[in-house]
Amino acid sequence: MRRRWIPPSAAWKTTPVTRTERGEAHGAGRKQHADARFEERVQKMLARLGLGSRRAIEAWIEAGRVSINGSRVVLGARVSVGDIVRVDGRRIRAEGPRRIRVLRYHKPLGELCSRAPEPGRSSVFGKLPGLRSGRWIAVGRLDLNTSGLLLLSNDGGLAHRLMHPSSEVEREYAVRVRGEVAPAVIERLRAGVLLADGMARFEHIEAAGSSERNHWYHVVLREGRNREVRRLWESQGVQVSRLMRIRYGPVELPRRVRPGRWEELQGAELDALIEAVGFVPQGASHGKSHTGSWAKPLAKSALKSSRQRPNRGVPARRK
Repeated sequence: MRRRWIPPSAAWKTTPVTRTERGEAHGAGRKQHADARFEERVQKMLARLGLGSRRAIEAWIEAGRVSINGSRVVLGARVSVGDIVRVDGRRIRAEGPRRIRVLRYHKPLGELCSRAPEPGRSSVFGKLPGLRSGRWIAVGRLDLNTSGLLLLSNDGGLAHRLMHPSSEVEREYAVRVRGEVAPAVIERLRAGVLLADGMARFEHIEAAGSSERNHWYHVVLREGRNREVRRLWESQGVQVSRLMRIRYGPVELPRRVRPGRWEELQGAELDALIEAVGFVPQGASHGKSHTGSWAKPLAKSALKSSRQRPNRGVPARRK
């Protein structure tokens, strides 16, 4: 596994561009992309590649940590396909827009959403398919004791839009709690509860089955604060014994995707996710499919997915 790169806080140091790199900067765009004239702001390109948020990258530029072809850049500088970009001396190949890819992954209990897993624990990133360039970016996180749907994209802009509170993307969870829950508690959770980091509420709560000791509910949030579902229930003295995310926006977790398995979103389902947050991919043409705006969409026969078996154990929604 490749070691995670974390940009150091040290000041930018001049790194000369070699003759080989200078030649690559002139020829790489023509060799790798049909349109070598593509340009975009450097902070937007780096954010799209998943190196950080656009705001964080703008701070790197102001600190002098970013260069293009050996020259220190300023905010607003534009980069072309094949340019040699460096962040703290680490070389980044400037790339034009790629076909947006999104994976639907079923995170099992006990697995981390970190690129630097703890000893004895696996990471979701060790289960994913490889990319020729860029990296997979998780859309939000699920804590160690939460399972279920985790979306990952190769486009940092889309991932950021899906996570941003202003997008108000619905997250649906199946929750198992211990004991009876009074109707007054349900009403308070719908109306809003004051937590340590502000008011929070469930947009929707629906009973989804019960046993002698446990009760299942399906709850919906429009934000993704840390452990928000658990903290809402705990604020009412209710203990959560199991938590599973089953939907993110228009994307659901089907039963065929077993824990530790993934599949790639295709066609209408991918377009629906992109359109749900009003994301306009760089280089896309109006009226064309987002998946085919700069590359041909995959044929159904080329759909990549891991082996899957039916999923069981979580009560289905009541119609």
